[in-house]
Amino acid sequence: MIHRQHSLTFQAPKQGLLEITDEIARWVAHQSITIGLLTLFLRHTSASILIQENADPDVLADLQDFFAALAPEDNSLYRHIAEGPDDMPAHIKGALTQTQLAIPVSQGKMLLGTWQGIYLFEHRRIPRNRELVLHLTGD
Repeated sequence: MIHRQHSLTFQAPKQGLLEITDEIARWVAHQSITIGLLTLFLRHTSASILIQENADPDVLADLQDFFAALAPEDNSLYRHIAEGPDDMPAHIKGALTQTQLAIPVSQGKMLLGTWQGIYLFEHRRIPRNRELVLHLTGD
């Protein structure tokens, strides 16, 4: 069994969803592992990663709108307000989504569905660097 590990840094230009599938796919393709499991881990609490449709941009807009309504930026609703009105809602969105994904790999490619892409879901308004750890295990 072979293990490969790498880290990628992304900066979402704004609050919302940034597709990062291609960068991850390029790294996977350059590894000597043809079959295995890719684990992705985002090292942050106010952003998340997810697999979502990458064909219709309305899906992404609707997701953003849904989460904005679910966790509004209103300081009167929260105790944790020291870092601004978008901070606690960002933590709530992060808690409801995920910071890790597991994706099977075959023939050196991620086995994503036809309309699936991997997204960094930035929950803060000010762009931040976000570190994603990639760990590929297999043969």
